[in-house]
Amino acid sequence: MTFKIRTALLASALVLGAALSAQAARTDIVIGMQLEPPNLDPTGGAAAAIDEVVYANVFEGLTRYRSDGSIAPALASSWDISTDGLTYTFHLQSGVKFHDGTDMNAEDVKFSLDRARAEDSTNAQKALFKGIASVDVVDPLTVKVTLSDPNGGFITNMAWGDAVIVAPESIATNTTNPIGTGPFTFTEWVKGDKIVISKNPNYWGEAVALDKATFKFISDPTAAFAAMMAEDIDAFPGYPAPETLPQFAADPRFSVVGGNTEGETILAMNNKDEHFKNVKIREAVAHAINRQEIIDGAMFGYGKPIGTHFAPHNPDYVDLTGLSNYDPALAKKLLAEAGFPNGFKTTLKLPPPSYARRGGEIIAAQLRAVGIDAEISNLEWAQWLEQVFKGKDFGLTIVSHTEPMDIGIYARPEYYFQYDNPAFQLLMTDLNLASDPEKRSAILKEAQTMIAKDYVNGYLFQLARTSVANAKIKGLWENSPTQATDLTGVSWSD
Repeated sequence: MTFKIRTALLASALVLGAALSAQAARTDIVIGMQLEPPNLDPTGGAAAAIDEVVYANVFEGLTRYRSDGSIAPALASSWDISTDGLTYTFHLQSGVKFHDGTDMNAEDVKFSLDRARAEDSTNAQKALFKGIASVDVVDPLTVKVTLSDPNGGFITNMAWGDAVIVAPESIATNTTNPIGTGPFTFTEWVKGDKIVISKNPNYWGEAVALDKATFKFISDPTAAFAAMMAEDIDAFPGYPAPETLPQFAADPRFSVVGGNTEGETILAMNNKDEHFKNVKIREAVAHAINRQEIIDGAMFGYGKPIGTHFAPHNPDYVDLTGLSNYDPALAKKLLAEAGFPNGFKTTLKLPPPSYARRGGEIIAAQLRAVGIDAEISNLEWAQWLEQVFKGKDFGLTIVSHTEPMDIGIYARPEYYFQYDNPAFQLLMTDLNLASDPEKRSAILKEAQTMIAKDYVNGYLFQLARTSVANAKIKGLWENSPTQATDLTGVSWSD
């Protein structure tokens, strides 16, 4: 009898152990997202939500960002740079296939780069490829890129989501059925609800731990809180309700991480608008803004004030917040000098993120206090892209620029805020030509100062990356060197 009881107990223990082991071996994850991507082709759309899903997961470039902001090889295993800095010879990984089974080779790299730099290119960061003079296939695993001028940032440019490698066979349908080379394949997109990606069994590189990842769209901060608390969501990078973070921090089921992003959050001004083309009016707007009130009211204290378009954690950052300190009396004086002693009316068009919607209400009140009546329009993301980013039909808007090291956008007169300064454009040309770190640092500091003194935009704060996750999840990015939810190193602990 004793033997039978012990045997039964042993069997029960084995069953229980197997159950616990199965529980510990969880290989699926549900990720919360506030914004649904308008499409899934990062080479043809400006929305950061695209890269949140597909960067490093579905699509890969020649190089890629690591979590610490450094650049690593990706589809290019290595590269050689000519002594004059004009020729980059990329040596590609062998055995790489797209998700449809076709080979990825030098022809695909040529297609991708030529398409991105073409005259009719719809790439949101077309300027990244402007300096490419030619792309030549040396052999199936070697491609030579020749630049018109040296560019010290070219390898970094190739790590952007806009520079991922795509295939001519599938490019027409990548917006809804993305075909990349990454460790996850696209499985399903239920509009308004979720996107599902699955482990790529034929991945050329190191296999990922997760078998499936679901990106769940939850735009409302209150709903995001409820979903996390109910554990319907496993992780929410860029969590949209920072006022509830103390509750998660006090709950052992969750981990809360506060990291940095590259997201310069700005009150963008249309520099060709009848009012904002006047630098005195732009300066008046800058002095009407109380940054800390916006950070406290819209972000519940999360965020670092900025006075220019540059990330504070970058070693070349210059603190220029003193140039646009909160001074409503000075703002009124400048408006009078500009010919608007009684102020004027304008538009404030806001995209969906909570930093914009919440911040917009605060900024509208601050502007109203100095005489500027900013009429708020809340737009969906697709509307914002069409009206503001593409159509340039706005007076003011609020948006966080999450692209890494993107001060070069101020050298593009056609960019949505339409700043046209030949002196700044020359600075960016000098930066691209410079390879000496000290010289590049000096140019970057001069560039930051120039746009701050020209009050191109109202510089608000650096967007914090506040994330909430199940405490058993490992490998999520703490910081955001680029806009991405990179799942390649994510797993569940026992």
